[in-house]
Order: sequence, then structure tokens, then C-alpha cells
Amino acid sequence: MQFQQLQYFVAVAETRHFTRAADLVHVAQPSLSQQIKALERELGADLFLRARGNITLTDAGEALLPLARRILADAETARHEVQELAQLRSGRVRLGATPSLCTGLLPDVLRAFHDRYPGIRLLIEEGGSHDLVRELARGALDLALVVLPLPTPSPALTTVDLLREDLVVVSSPEARAPGRGGRVVRVAELEGERLVMFRHGYDLRELTVAACRAEGFEPDFAVEGGEMDAVLGFVRAGLGVAVVPRMVAARSGRGLRVTPLARPGLHRTIALAHRSDVAPPRAARELQRMLLER
Repeated sequence: MQFQQLQYFVAVAETRHFTRAADLVHVAQPSLSQQIKALERELGADLFLRARGNITLTDAGEALLPLARRILADAETARHEVQELAQLRSGRVRLGATPSLCTGLLPDVLRAFHDRYPGIRLLIEEGGSHDLVRELARGALDLALVVLPLPTPSPALTTVDLLREDLVVVSSPEARAPGRGGRVVRVAELEGERLVMFRHGYDLRELTVAACRAEGFEPDFAVEGGEMDAVLGFVRAGLGVAVVPRMVAARSGRGLRVTPLARPGLHRTIALAHRSDVAPPRAARELQRMLLER
């Protein structure tokens, strides 16, 4: 019994017509008929009752049909799985992330992913959540690490919470400690502090400004408009203080004083997002799994 013969048999069983079945499987009708007859000889039973203009299944054909469909489906699954595994030997993953996550969360995970799948190219795009959501929606990214809630909720995206991250205040060790100089600082004590502030569209900027306004004051910017590395450099130089994720502060702690925020503090929720209508490629799904299990 040959795999091709089962394909021809199922095609005839579904169309109940030898010529249409031959067209369906892209083979000449005489060749298809010969293969069906060869299959019947192999099985020792007729599979079809052949009458002019009327092709029906025999009892043997009825018994074979679900088994043949299952064999063909299993073969398709096997082909798909092998192709999926092949994708992990080459290809690419397009991942978007906010700059703070590129500094704090991603290096260790990407190193582990690269060690396991060295043939996969990692294409990283830094940006704010708003920009990353737009890039996901237009198909320019496979996955994106974004800050919740999304700036523009989109039913076309699926998000999975990844972590809840504390924010801290960083300052230069050579400058006065922020607030009252204690072990923690309240958001209200940032009034009067000169802040080094991120550019517009940066999630941390919006969160920090909103927290200050909730305490009844407008933040005072010493410098504004920078990306993460620039903000940390300006803080080290003593130009002011900044509110940054704890993970970033831990990785960039050299030359920085780190002061936790007093309870309830400030937090942000990081989520992994992808399009709802298109399944990410196998390599992207593997990176997604490693991020969720990190």
C-alpha cells in the first residue's frame, strides 16, 4: 500500500468521480484509475462500485476511508512538525521592546536563546509601547514587550502579562540624596527635585509625570528628551534624579545611588504581545516560551 494510492482513494471517495479526483490531485485520470486498481488488488477487495455516472463506496471502501484520512492527516502533521523544527535552525525573530527592557530584561534571555538556537537571527527594535503596537499591527514585528495598559487598546493583539516591575529613584552618589535623604523616598518628596526626564512617548515619562500630578505638583525637569542610556549618564553627572525600573538600576548601578520608592510605590506591568490573527513563527513562539519561563 502506497501513500499516493491513499491520496487518490480519498480524492475519489470525496468527489465520487474519477476525472474530477484526477484533477484534484493533479494526475492523469488513467494513472489514477490504475493506482486505485493496484490498491484494490493489494487489499483483496473492491473499494468502489462503478456504475456509469454513479461511483459509490463498497463496505471495504467505507471501512478504509476514515483510516486513510487519518493516515494522510498524520503525514501532514509530521511534515508540518519537521518544517517547524527546521525553522529553529535558520530564520529570524523580529522582537520589539522598550529601551528599558532592552537594558534590563532581555540580555540574559536573548543570550540563552542564541546559545540554544545559534542559527536564528534576532532583530530587535526599540521603541515606546505606542510605536511597538503599531509595528505589530502592520506585521513588522513577530513579538513585542510592551507596558500595560496599552496606549491604544487593540482587539487585534493578544497580550500575556510577563512581570510587574518596581520603579526606583536613581541619583548621583556625589549629590544630595533625594527627598529627605532616607532609605526610601515618597513620590511627594520629588517636588522640588530636578528630574532628568525621558523623551515624549516614553512610557516611563508618562508614568512619572502622572504620579507627580496625582500628588498635586508639576515635576521640574533639569534635562529632558533622552533615551535610557542618556538619562542614566545625565544622572551620573549630577544633573538631577530619575525614576527608572529596578532591573535597569541593578544592571547600571555603577556610579548611581538607588533609592526605593515608599509604599505603595510605583510599578509597571510588562506584557508580551503578538497579533491575534496570525500565529507567530515557530522560532518566535520558542522565544516567547523562554521569556515566559525565565
